[in-house]
Amino acid sequence: MKRDIFVGDHDDIRIEGESQFPDSKILLTVSNVMGEKSVLITPDQVIPSKAKMFVQAPKERVVTGSQARTRKATTVLKYVGYVLSAILISFSLASATGIVKARIVLTGSMVPTINPGDIVLLANPNKLPPHIGSIVAYTARRFDGTPVNTFTHRIIGGDASSGFIVKGDANPSPDIQHPRMTDITGVQFFTIPYLGKIMTPKSLIILVPVLVGFWFISDALKSER
Repeated sequence: MKRDIFVGDHDDIRIEGESQFPDSKILLTVSNVMGEKSVLITPDQVIPSKAKMFVQAPKERVVTGSQARTRKATTVLKYVGYVLSAILISFSLASATGIVKARIVLTGSMVPTINPGDIVLLANPNKLPPHIGSIVAYTARRFDGTPVNTFTHRIIGGDASSGFIVKGDANPSPDIQHPRMTDITGVQFFTIPYLGKIMTPKSLIILVPVLVGFWFISDALKSER
């Protein structure tokens, strides 16, 4: 028996010999980073096939290009998940102890330094004292002292004893109120751009099913491997 078996565009393997048994079969697999070619050889014919239909490949088998890309993507996603989990856990612990707070900016008063939808991370003012140039979150109050809202603006003058002069970078004039230390709830030390835009209820309704679907797809790929 002489057979030429084509395993690529330019390569082929020639097999010669006679079978001792009429029902004998040979599974031939050639694989590299470009992919895998498998054929099932019988005394009468050569049938294109897949190795995984007959044998479980050992770990040391050469990994095909698609499998390598899938494994790399899975590894990257796994470590990204670990990093995000570590950040969220650390932030939750810091937030629970009052060391760090987060605030989603809704207005453009601090553009271009801080844009609407950015998340501002704030340190406790007792841990990170505010000074001229600092961006702080402070509680705005009516003349009778009733809290109105929280603003995140930059200190441009004043001091802790007489009150700070604050102003949004995009605003034409300073704020009317001069907040004191008791009014300042946090001092900005880091800004996460755009993340606040996907933290809205409408966005989460879309995002959660997408993440769940991605989880099922990833699990299916693992099962297939």
